[in-house]
Amino acid sequence: MRGGVKRVRAKGIAAKGIAAKGMCALFALMLFAACSGGGSSDGGSIGGGEIELGGPQGTVRLTVGAKGFTEQEILGQITVQALEAAGAETIYRGGLGTEDARRALLSGEVDMYWEYTGTGWLIHLAEAESIPERMEQYEAISEADLEQNDIEWLEPAPANNSYAIAVREDAFEDVQTISDLEQVISEHPEDATICVGEEFSDRADGLPGLEQHYGFEFPDAGVSVLPDSTVYGAVENGERCAFGSVFETDGRIPALGLRLLEDDEGFFSAYNPSLNVSSETLDRYPELEELFAPISEELDTETLRELSGAVELEGGTPAGVAERWLRDNGSTG
Repeated sequence: MRGGVKRVRAKGIAAKGIAAKGMCALFALMLFAACSGGGSSDGGSIGGGEIELGGPQGTVRLTVGAKGFTEQEILGQITVQALEAAGAETIYRGGLGTEDARRALLSGEVDMYWEYTGTGWLIHLAEAESIPERMEQYEAISEADLEQNDIEWLEPAPANNSYAIAVREDAFEDVQTISDLEQVISEHPEDATICVGEEFSDRADGLPGLEQHYGFEFPDAGVSVLPDSTVYGAVENGERCAFGSVFETDGRIPALGLRLLEDDEGFFSAYNPSLNVSSETLDRYPELEELFAPISEELDTETLRELSGAVELEGGTPAGVAERWLRDNGSTG
């Protein structure tokens, strides 16, 4: 924290006021972007001067990071395009791992990226207990990370991109909860097969922690570590694995006929995406909070499923899907 002064961010009713005001600005943002075709070294204004980056202060250059999976690439592109429409020049660094993205933010290599509240709490701050309630989790991570690391967590999106365990809708009808997996493992170990993403395979909030919390363990031969993007198809196919680790906001869950097992013991934390910004950057450009409040507010679970599905199932690009969503969102805002 610069000068030892803790920033007081708008929350609750105040934050909703920022978002409501920002919805009008978002429409102007997209009109500006369409007319200007991107960033400008002279700066620009959003909503008739309500949100402005650059201008008389000179060129604003910001580096945006993103992790290496579809939802993150889309969120990264939304951020880039919103910043450029506001007059900033941007550098985009996609394809980062979770730890790489965090290190880049702490070191100043990137100015911002979208992180998930549960990941920040359990992985980056190494807290032992998950917090399933959305705003309680957000308040905990935002206050602790600001105090310890000078990282600002802007208002979280309503979407909960929690990890989940998926199975085909027409398979294992007697397995409805994660606790039910214990019976499969003990009585039919040959059916206890699971495909997991690389990070989920060894994270504390992934498979090791899940097994410890629920008191069961998949047979070693039954665990396959795959790229996250291929887990969904592997579960649908059913030959390599009956179960799989997935992200709740992924559009392939309904499209491929998968269902999620109930986390009946509340192991998984809340994982709401929040734009993480260094305190130094937000001190310099406080308008960022107002710029991204209306964007974040519109990102619910169904929206993120539609956006990821537009890439994974319909062949769109993250940049194209982000551009269309910002345009459509602004025109209806």
